[in-house]
Amino acid sequence: MSEEVVKLERRGGVALITLNRPQARNAINFELATQFRARMAEAQDAGCIVITGTDPAFCAGLDLRNLGTDALAGLPSYAEALDNSATPTIAAENGPAVTGGFEIALGCDFIVASERAAFADTHVRVGVYPGPVLVDLPRRVGMAWAREISMTGNFVDAATALRIGIANHVKPHDELLPFALQLAGAGAVQGKKMVSAMRADWD
Repeated sequence: MSEEVVKLERRGGVALITLNRPQARNAINFELATQFRARMAEAQDAGCIVITGTDPAFCAGLDLRNLGTDALAGLPSYAEALDNSATPTIAAENGPAVTGGFEIALGCDFIVASERAAFADTHVRVGVYPGPVLVDLPRRVGMAWAREISMTGNFVDAATALRIGIANHVKPHDELLPFALQLAGAGAVQGKKMVSAMRADWD
């Protein structure tokens, strides 16, 4: 039986999905991507989904040392799982979200962050051409900030992320998950058909 590297818990009408490879800073490999897609599918009956990571990181991006497949093209698409979600998603950024981890966060409806959170798009540093971040990041922060973040690969701290629009809220670390679950609970009780229609129109 494979290790549970993505956990799914129920909190009333809210589904909590936790990336759970803390020894690898929750980096994405074949197993995590596969389980993430499965947990997202299982959670579609919830009113809202919160996605977080096991401390100390949210997600360090692709695990290039242990990808679990011979080519990036063989990796199940975690971005597609988010794009196809009929259920709203909130990223609860408990720590650094880097490259693929940043893409997961940006694929959510919105982001709430711990004071320990940091964000980086390091595609240029590892020589991998960026995908969803090229579209999703400018939508959040505007083209000038998106170009700076993606062209330099520099990290953005939580306070800056709040100021430029990556994160909606920054909370003390211990308050992050309760706050995210509270927001998710407020969304989960709304009419699902109307929320789905709103999300489709925004997209």
